[in-house]
Amino acid sequence: MPTPPPQTPESRAAALEKAAVSRRVRAEAKQKLAIGSLTLGELFEAADKGDESGEMLAKLKVVSLLESLPSVGKVTARKIMAELDIKDTRRVRGLGANQRKALLERFKG
Repeated sequence: MPTPPPQTPESRAAALEKAAVSRRVRAEAKQKLAIGSLTLGELFEAADKGDESGEMLAKLKVVSLLESLPSVGKVTARKIMAELDIKDTRRVRGLGANQRKALLERFKG
């Protein structure tokens, strides 16, 4: 496998900052879901926007999203995903229309 091209210190710092911002945006969304100030439907709408924040939310793993919902833990999240035929590696962007609809019906969001 070829090695990637060398990065300048500036480009590396910019990439690290962008990654940190992405983690903060996703963590904030999960926290809002946990306390109920953000619904699943609102998160899907935000992820569908073409802006930078929407792109960051679209890369959120579905299992992580479900685990952040009230009264849903690791086991329950995986059980729900199995019932709805959603793979463990799926991200919000990769959910199909039927999968989104099933999740929204399940959580009334």
